[in-house]
Amino acid sequence: MLATMGYITPEITGKLPGYLSPSAGLKFADIPNGLGAISKVPAAGWAQIVAYGAFCELSQDQSAGTAAAAGNFGFKVLTSSDPAEKQKKLSAEIANGRLAMMAIIGMFFQDGLTGSAWGDWALYTGSPLRAFESELGVQAPVGFFDPLGLTKDGDTTTFLRRRNTEIKHGRVAMWACIGYIVPEYFRWPGFCSPSAGVSFADVPNGLAALSKVPAFGWCQIIAFCGSLEKNVFVYDPRRGPGDFDTAGALGVPGAKGMDDPEARKKKLNAEIANGRLAMMAVIGMFYQDGLTGSAWGDWALYTDSPLRAYENELGVQAPVGFWDPAGYCVDGSAADFTRRRVTEIKHGRVAMWACMGYIVPEYFKWPGFLSPTAGIKFADVPNGLGALSKVPAYGWVQMIAFAGALDTGFFVYDESREPGDYANGGVLGVPNASGPMEDKDARKTKLNAELANGRLAMMAIIGMFFQDGLTGSAWGDWELYTASPLR
Repeated sequence: MLATMGYITPEITGKLPGYLSPSAGLKFADIPNGLGAISKVPAAGWAQIVAYGAFCELSQDQSAGTAAAAGNFGFKVLTSSDPAEKQKKLSAEIANGRLAMMAIIGMFFQDGLTGSAWGDWALYTGSPLRAFESELGVQAPVGFFDPLGLTKDGDTTTFLRRRNTEIKHGRVAMWACIGYIVPEYFRWPGFCSPSAGVSFADVPNGLAALSKVPAFGWCQIIAFCGSLEKNVFVYDPRRGPGDFDTAGALGVPGAKGMDDPEARKKKLNAEIANGRLAMMAVIGMFYQDGLTGSAWGDWALYTDSPLRAYENELGVQAPVGFWDPAGYCVDGSAADFTRRRVTEIKHGRVAMWACMGYIVPEYFKWPGFLSPTAGIKFADVPNGLGALSKVPAYGWVQMIAFAGALDTGFFVYDESREPGDYANGGVLGVPNASGPMEDKDARKTKLNAELANGRLAMMAIIGMFFQDGLTGSAWGDWELYTASPLR
């Protein structure tokens, strides 16, 4: 806080009159504000500063248990005979001190970069980015955009080479976009290759055209591009990147050269913006073409997607739809998908029972004994994780045997039915219910509802375990979390 004030005060109130060091002839007015002052303070001055700081630190007992150790150094403004008031003042000081620590580091940073404690970007003349902030392609609202730091070395030649390359890429991308769009509405008549008997109408639009163009056609394309690169689009360092003097305005052969620098820069900036958009657009076209087999493909055409087999399956519900962020189903194995869905339903059923097992004992417990031989009553068993230590070993054997009997005797998956609908388990696999649901749509609706409830229950039971483990109570609150190192 004192350091921050030391930065601020000289800017507002001015500097002390007279000499900082009469022997050295050094006035207070000669000391710059901020980091620049470090080089001006004489050695004896630093010795005085260090000695004073040591005196403040050592002149008071600050050992554990003292008032000073708690931050109360006896300053009249920051202390009080009322303990609550004193703690309030010290808490406020800590908050202000944290703010000041952030502020002073910010001041050091801007001072070091700009040479001024209150420096602005205009003073940061040493930045390697300054050379490029008014260059072609630096456009609002982003300004000079270099998230990967490719130009942090400040090499102007490399920057201009990259900008020139970007413009060429943009031009190719704009032509590629047009090449995707135009054939949807118009194709040349006649033959693309008379010798091979390939007409323009035979060439599909998009990536599929790559397999139709004959080898000699590729040679022509490459030779034409090379000719433009070597003879027409030749970069002249005296002109802006992309403005090729041999090719007229904006590098278009036969066009009239743009002699007005501002008009030329405006047009080239517009072209760069369009080229950037086209580069994004053509990649999108390649992507959807590769996935769907059509330059304007939609999801209905993406028949090879391994997810298509599951988009109408049980458990695929709005608003998420088929959700597989970890990509477990990208292999398209229907057997693996079904096995996972069966497993999820079982987990959901266990989680729903577990949630009920947490909730019900808060309101009702069975009378009598859980284990007559061990003398353990149901009332003796705590709710939640604490119950694990109370159930006798034979009780665990019974539970595991019962769960195993259900899994191997009742909940046996029949591949002719939806996951979770067990033929020998009644409605939704519940024994002794009114029989299986023969109406397929009604069965799917009920199973989907169960899946949704099971997913919620899986989240809920994990939350119950977490708060129980932290607080020792299934419905624990922060007051019960006495073991927290943050308390």
